[in-house]
Amino acid sequence: MRSEALTRLLEQTGFAEAERAPLAGDASTRRYERLILPNRRAMLMDAPRSNESAPCPPGATPAERRTLGWNAASRLAASRVEAFVAVAQHLRSLGLSAPEIYGSDIEAGYAVIEDLGDSLYAKVIPEGADEAALYAEAARVLAAVHKAPIPARLDAPGGAWPLLDYDALALEVNADLFVEWLPQAADVRIDDAQRARWESIRDGLIVKALGFPRALTIRDYHAENLLWLPERDGLARVGLLDFQDAVRGWRAWDFSMLLHDARRDVSASAHAAALRAYLDETGASEADFERELAVLGALNTLRILGIFSRLAARDGKTRYLSFMPREWGHLARTLGHPALADMRAFVEEVAAPYLEKAA
Repeated sequence: MRSEALTRLLEQTGFAEAERAPLAGDASTRRYERLILPNRRAMLMDAPRSNESAPCPPGATPAERRTLGWNAASRLAASRVEAFVAVAQHLRSLGLSAPEIYGSDIEAGYAVIEDLGDSLYAKVIPEGADEAALYAEAARVLAAVHKAPIPARLDAPGGAWPLLDYDALALEVNADLFVEWLPQAADVRIDDAQRARWESIRDGLIVKALGFPRALTIRDYHAENLLWLPERDGLARVGLLDFQDAVRGWRAWDFSMLLHDARRDVSASAHAAALRAYLDETGASEADFERELAVLGALNTLRILGIFSRLAARDGKTRYLSFMPREWGHLARTLGHPALADMRAFVEEVAAPYLEKAA
């Protein structure tokens, strides 16, 4: 039983007598509690395997992945504890502030991890922290992650965790959320001819994306998953959360998540500081990186607009509609790049009022 496994884990990690304070939930299937002792604290991650479909098995064909479900086809991961532990250990080996793992039970879906506190970027910046400086430091963390070799597998409890390629199928099914769900949450109509045109333009962008340099991609890299830890040194001042979905993706995908934030406006100065810091650390070509950020940023933003539409239309989570104007703004800006001319023409045809309102 999971309750017995949890009791054992809390005893093994020294938190059997801890006060347990639940934290507010998010859009994931995971749940967190803060474990509080008089002189020690930790976080309990509760991520039962039964809450999600299976992750993508290495070597599965596209047809097999579609049959296995959403996680195998598009996300590749599945909020597994062993993935969190494996990626955390890798990030810590690079000198970064991922939580230390005090103990885990991967079968039961529990982990006791370091409590990095509550100083999220999304909290400390409105309170007066230097936004441009914090975003520059977050970009330097990405540079460290992206410059490091990408392991094929990471050590994990009970074996190894594979780092899979975010591939053409994953890009396709995620981008398609835009045309499948947006009409159910917005005043948008997409007929068969427009759908066929969409698929041709989408495939063209995917070909571009597959030609970009690969890097270990954290994926959910934004202000609500980054903490500011000024008492630490160097890159360790940026605390990292929510990285268990890491894949072999692209450097600009993480940058899109950081700068094209759905929940807060990133200032022009913070945007520029992050870009400059990253280019300085990596030596990347600014023109090449801007092109990658436009293409991958568009694919990512189309995906997010589709996800928010699905959350509202299918799941009744209408609060996500309030984030969509900001995402339309991100999409409008990425579509301004010459590499996105065809996609811009398509979006203007089916959803011009939303783009115009965002401009």
